[in-house]
Amino acid sequence: MESARELDQEACYRAVLTRDARFDGRFFGCVKTTGIYCRPVCPARTPKRENMFFVPTAAAAEEAGFRACLRCRPEAAPDMGAWRGTSNTVSRALALIEAGALDEGDVDALAGRLGVGERHLRRLFRQHLGAAPVSVAQTRRVLLAKALIHQTDLSMAQVALASGFGSVRRFNETFQTLYERPPSALRRRGEKVHEGGVRLSLSYRPPYDWDAMFAALEARGDVVVGRRWSRALTKAIDGADGFVTVEPGEAGRVSVCVEADDLKALPGVLARVRRVFDLSADPDAIARDLSADPALKPLIAARPGLRLPGDWMDEGAEPPNDRLIDDALTARAEGWRPWRAYGALHLAMAGITGADLMETTDAKHAA
Repeated sequence: MESARELDQEACYRAVLTRDARFDGRFFGCVKTTGIYCRPVCPARTPKRENMFFVPTAAAAEEAGFRACLRCRPEAAPDMGAWRGTSNTVSRALALIEAGALDEGDVDALAGRLGVGERHLRRLFRQHLGAAPVSVAQTRRVLLAKALIHQTDLSMAQVALASGFGSVRRFNETFQTLYERPPSALRRRGEKVHEGGVRLSLSYRPPYDWDAMFAALEARGDVVVGRRWSRALTKAIDGADGFVTVEPGEAGRVSVCVEADDLKALPGVLARVRRVFDLSADPDAIARDLSADPALKPLIAARPGLRLPGDWMDEGAEPPNDRLIDDALTARAEGWRPWRAYGALHLAMAGITGADLMETTDAKHAA
């Protein structure tokens, strides 16, 4: 993924003209004449080239004064995982923001948790996301609120609480500013409603090897029944008591149901679900980079949707996608960055160890 300053504007427009789904979530188009920003797959008539410019994130679009399109609904776009790994600090910061780190804290405290200065963190966000950390947090709140408005029957007060707004007044003011209407006006009549908990549909980039994921989760002791995963929530860990269940939905979507006695816990629970099921992975970027290694190329072609099962609680300084356990792979795996863990996972699924790979390489050199 190109940085915010290097986004190819002409290539983005060509993707919009063809509504190329491969670019959904990788960038957003801002329409100068309407003040709206859209996904590349928006079904609306494509504006003229001179009336559009493109930004890498929804946060950058909203910071520039544009509001989310009500037709293509940017909150439903796949999470932008293609650039992950270009900056471990930004990746870790985003995970903390997604879990609600800036709902009650400030950027200085966030930078302190990451071990960097506030100015440096702001500079990294500008470089990679085209927006400030507070703008990213604000957009996360707004888009989560929009998803809750569209997909649930929660009251507006409950939506405000569950999406991380500090008050109903702030929630209403934000939506009035962005959409020139109260948040209740965005709820479509007839959209439904799941009794017993909050049910949301989260997006990911296909393909997805669900059988391998459920097998890995079950093998480590998680509760898996058929194709449904579940976990109990506790106040000590999650900020609320209750439970969460996850199961595959329609193509490119996963169905999450959260029953919690405190809706403030929802952003953190959803962030952990994304991590456990590796919903931010970009199969195209992973396959492109790892296929350069001849040992991995056939393995990736055989299982293109393989994901990394994540931990519910993850305080590691290194992103999960780049962690490496097998010391025998260390030298070779330098060429797999930032997807080292995916390369190791493909080898493990094929029954190939780091020692096996070294022996094969040594044999070729000897020949």
